[in-house]
Amino acid sequence: MTTYSEAEQATTTALSLQQQFLCLFAQGFDAGPFGPQYTEVGGWRLHGRVDVEILRLALADMVERHEALRTLVNLEDGGSQTVLPASAPELRVVDLAVPPGAGRDQRAEQLMIETETRPFPVDELPLLRAVLGRFDDEDSVLVLNTHHSAADVWSLQVILQDLAECYATRAAGGEPQLPPATQYRDYIAEQQEEATGPSVAASRAYWRETLRDARILVAPMQPTDLSPATSYHRFVTGSHLSTEVIRLSKASKSSPFMVLLAAFTVFVHRRTQATDIVVPTFAPGRLRRSLSTVGSFFNFVPLRVKLDGCETFRDVIARTRTACIGAFSHELPLLHVLAEAPELLASAGPDGLPCLFQAVQPPYLMQGKRIGDLEYTAIWRRVIPQPLGSETPDGMIWSMHLSPDEVVGGLSFSRHLFSQAEVHQQVAQFLNVIGEMVADPDSAIGASAS
Repeated sequence: MTTYSEAEQATTTALSLQQQFLCLFAQGFDAGPFGPQYTEVGGWRLHGRVDVEILRLALADMVERHEALRTLVNLEDGGSQTVLPASAPELRVVDLAVPPGAGRDQRAEQLMIETETRPFPVDELPLLRAVLGRFDDEDSVLVLNTHHSAADVWSLQVILQDLAECYATRAAGGEPQLPPATQYRDYIAEQQEEATGPSVAASRAYWRETLRDARILVAPMQPTDLSPATSYHRFVTGSHLSTEVIRLSKASKSSPFMVLLAAFTVFVHRRTQATDIVVPTFAPGRLRRSLSTVGSFFNFVPLRVKLDGCETFRDVIARTRTACIGAFSHELPLLHVLAEAPELLASAGPDGLPCLFQAVQPPYLMQGKRIGDLEYTAIWRRVIPQPLGSETPDGMIWSMHLSPDEVVGGLSFSRHLFSQAEVHQQVAQFLNVIGEMVADPDSAIGASAS
């Protein structure tokens, strides 16, 4: 851990509401959302010759530019965080002896997994690490790793965009001249000012009414003899399913996420017979003026879909669309929501843990974008299962990434609380439900999942 004098620790602020929510699950700095396995990783294929020393300078530019990457969190006395002076982040360079072809894609994903599973203590600043894997002089992989309490998936895209600009400028012999960045502590100050304002009050009233008597979706536990950790099961579908989801979303004036979530509620209904289903998801949590800020912004948003009176899948999509529009137009940090619906998490306990659903569509997703002498292509297609991955609070998180060619999905789960066999069975059943529903959206929703 880097140490600083008391005089240098000059900029201290409170935690954001998002970070305060993470504190509800905190287990100190040894585990949980402030532990060494709570990381966020992004990967990009770089085409062009990479100058390692210039890359080091550009990475140092990122730590100087974005304060969240050099902020030390304190969990005592309600929590606080201190911005410290910049220091150079770690850059590891590894040679990847893989000939041209599909094997390189697999090795690039493996490098992301290796980076993600390496412990990253939240008190080891800066909270940015990088790995450059080189296949040859013109083809390499850049993996960026941050601590998830300080940066979210959106932040990684911001960092990469700024990094690419700084690298290109330095490679051309200049000094980076990016416009000033809005800092996370500016967002926190604004969040505190708006907490008692009319907009937050109106949204809190919405949640108070919408979540009356609601209970969040939980997954029944099946404890195993494995040590506590988060595992990732991944799956891929053919192009037919993604084509049908996109077609149905257009026909129903919905988003692909709404169609997938509607199918998920049908899946839950068939497993549990529940008709009042509250599925939490993630939202970016960013205001327009904080789109280029690095920090932990994401919000947990409870989506309540009532199936009473729904006969067909089209009916469920319509209900889901209404629920999503209302929820996302009243998005708030979950601590605000829980203040209006304090019993929402009462369903979580010794027998069941929260089950979340998300459709992953990160912003600024570079695909073959050239900046200076390098071309950047994001690695979003993750298909290799992981027995150990970035830690999430105990429970399950379904993730779906839809492209025109396929649906790439993943299910992260607490391996000590859910069996692999149960996870595989649930994925198979869910995919069956999606296929059945999009093939005939006028079919009844009540049949048993096979």
